[in-house]
Amino acid sequence: MSSPTTVELLWGTRQPPRRGPKPSLTLGGIVGEAVALADAEGLATLSMQRLAERLGYTKMSLYRYVPGKEQLMALMLDAAMGEPPEPPGDVSGPLRWREALRAWALAIFERYRAHQWTLELAVGARPMGPNEMGWLEAAVTAMDGMGLTGPERLDTVVLLNGHVRSLAQQVGAARDTDLAEQVVRQFAETMDAAADRYPAVKAAFAEEAARTANRAFGDDLGDALSFGIDRILDGLDVLVACRAKA
Repeated sequence: MSSPTTVELLWGTRQPPRRGPKPSLTLGGIVGEAVALADAEGLATLSMQRLAERLGYTKMSLYRYVPGKEQLMALMLDAAMGEPPEPPGDVSGPLRWREALRAWALAIFERYRAHQWTLELAVGARPMGPNEMGWLEAAVTAMDGMGLTGPERLDTVVLLNGHVRSLAQQVGAARDTDLAEQVVRQFAETMDAAADRYPAVKAAFAEEAARTANRAFGDDLGDALSFGIDRILDGLDVLVACRAKA
C-alpha cells in the first residue's frame, strides 16, 4: 500500500489497515508531541529521529503513521491552529461584521503568539487542513451581507492576516528582553546621528518614546495590532457605505 498523502492525513480520508496488531502509537499523539517539541525548542530541532526519541520509539516506528517531516509539519500546523472561536453573537446586525472580524484577528494573533513556529509553516502553496480552513471560513462568513465579492472577502482575510502575522513576528522577537532593548537603543542612536535629515521621523519617535517610557516593548506592539486592525476595518466600512449610496 502506498504512503498516505498530506491531504489524506490532514483530512483523515485514508482508511487505516484493519488487520494486524493494535497500533502502539497514534497519529494524534505523535503530532501532539511534535507540537510540544516545536513550542519548547523551535522547528530547528525537529526531526523524525528527535521526535522518536521523545516518544520512546524508533524512527522507523513513526513512519507507519506519517511518511516524513513534510507531512508531519502540515499536521502540526493544523493542530496548533486549532478550531476558530465562535463569532461574537449574531453577526447579521449592523456592523456586527466588524466585531466578528476584529475578534477573529485578535484570536488568530494569540494562536500565532502561542506557537511562533506556525508563522514559518503557514506560507506558500501547500495543502490546508480542516482547522486552517475553518479559520478562513469563519472570516469569510463574517462578511456575509456586506456586499463584498468573493475575491474581495478573500483579499480582506489576506490583509488582516498579513497585519497580524507581522506583529506576531515582532512579538516573538520581543520576548527576548535584550533584543527589545537593543532595537530601541539602536534606533535612538540612529536618531542622534541623523535626526536632522529626517525631522518628521524624529518628531514621531520623540512622541512615541515619551508615551511609552514606562511600558514594555510588547505592549507597544499590542497597540499597533489594534490600531492596524481598526484602520483596515475602517476602510471596509467606508467601502461598504460608498456602495450603499451608489
